Amino acid sequence: MTLKKYLFAFACSSLLSTAVMASTDQAIFSAESAQQAAAEVGYEWRDTAKIIKQAKKLAHEGKSEEAVQLAKKAEQQGYKALNQYHNETARYNQNH
Repeated sequence: MTLKKYLFAFACSSLLSTAVMASTDQAIFSAESAQQAAAEVGYEWRDTAKIIKQAKKLAHEGKSEEAVQLAKKAEQQGYKALNQYHNETARYNQNH
């Protein structure tokens, strides 16, 4: 492999790994935001923080795909918790 091809391949792999890290960081950030929103109304689910912690650990170990999957699961839990809060609040308000 010529030096130019090697440098090009290195540059491409560096950009790709940076993009993967950014998407992992974004997924974890989104999960934390959803978790925080649920916590603010008192409806954070029990395992959401544990899942985010595991996602961060996997990201640190370089297991980006697994980290993103867990972060998305935690984000969904946050949104489902918020939905649960709104449903329960509406149901309570109808009965009182």
